[in-house]
Amino acid sequence: MTWHRVRPTLVVLALLLGTLAVPFTSRAAAASDGPTVAVSRREAGTGGSITVTGRGWRPKALLTLLICGQNMIGGTNSCANSDGRAVTTGKDGTFRRKLPVADPPKPCPCVVHAATVTGEAASADVKFRVAGHPVKPLPKERTGGERLSVLSARLDGSSGVLTWFGAPPSRKLVVTVANLGSTPARDPVFRVGASHGVFAPSWEERQWRGTIKPGKKARVKLEVELSAAAHGDYVVSLKYGSKLLVEQPWTVARPWGVTLFWILLCVVIPAAVFRIGMAVVDKARPRPATAGAHARTRRSRARGTRVEPARTDRSGDDPSLPWFTPDTLPGSQTQHPSAPSENNRPTPKGST
Repeated sequence: MTWHRVRPTLVVLALLLGTLAVPFTSRAAAASDGPTVAVSRREAGTGGSITVTGRGWRPKALLTLLICGQNMIGGTNSCANSDGRAVTTGKDGTFRRKLPVADPPKPCPCVVHAATVTGEAASADVKFRVAGHPVKPLPKERTGGERLSVLSARLDGSSGVLTWFGAPPSRKLVVTVANLGSTPARDPVFRVGASHGVFAPSWEERQWRGTIKPGKKARVKLEVELSAAAHGDYVVSLKYGSKLLVEQPWTVARPWGVTLFWILLCVVIPAAVFRIGMAVVDKARPRPATAGAHARTRRSRARGTRVEPARTDRSGDDPSLPWFTPDTLPGSQTQHPSAPSENNRPTPKGST
């Protein structure tokens, strides 16, 4: 094969390889840069809406979009959680979603915050200005001092019988905390929160009694409790100050005892009503006279008197009255059809 025939083929192959390499190169660059988020407008007033777009996210990931004040240094407590939106990324890791503009509970500078709900944690922020919302400088962060970091974390405990019937599930968050700062941490106050689905965690303060010296570590145990009859997938988060230390997943089983209770209740109540109704009907219906006679006989026997048993009415008359058959009436003679009387004897033949 001559060179002038091979060269066009090589040129075509090079072009094809270059075309195929471009998407992979762009995807690799996006993955290395991490997830990003952008807004259609940098400023908007309350009541309006903006379009939020993102790329570089995990495919088919569920995200939450929030408008937060104070650059979200206080966590989701500084965000307009009730006006947030959820979005699922596409196969290419991009998304596009409209977000209503609302006043966050903290003053600006504000950001639009996007974060994953399940799976590997990832988040991204973009600056945004809420028109008419107050603006205050950010609080100064302390330099030096204690700086805590979590080395390991787990949830200890199990559900009991009461939890199966709707009692609040509880666990103990056990974390190994190291002090990477220059001063000891005395009686540190942590914040523990549990989130479910797209809802933000509700934070509660937990103080640990003890001192963590610089360069040392300590095991910290904190109580975590959910609401009654809670079930599903939860995420337990731990914060120290404004820093998120760790997130631990927690799957809570459904309280089947509550379901069993309602099923039994739906079966027992109709059965009890039916039994009561049958008892009322049995008391209200008229009693036959023979039953009354038997009752009187039982009462008389209880008192020690003798009662003659009532005779059975064969003629269908009232059983409470004495009855007589035609052959037992007073003053009448008993006649039997099979025994003819002397007056009615037939005259023998031959007598005159």
